[in-house]
Amino acid sequence: MVQAYILIQTEVGKAAAVAAEISGAPGVVSAEDVTGPYDVIVRAEAENVDLLGKMVVANIQNVEGITRTLTCPVVHL
Repeated sequence: MVQAYILIQTEVGKAAAVAAEISGAPGVVSAEDVTGPYDVIVRAEAENVDLLGKMVVANIQNVEGITRTLTCPVVHL
């Protein structure tokens, strides 16, 4: 299982709607509004890196109001 944090920037005033829509997407563990350089932080998981990438492109980047995403896979050192 691969886990990742997905940092999302949204259009002004869209963070709450984006987080609400993403929270129901397959593979999303949590989606929360935050302050700072990013507007929403998502915790997601998938069976492998390829499926994680497909999930981000198909289920997250297509949400209206998102301007940029940054996917940060969790590593266990």
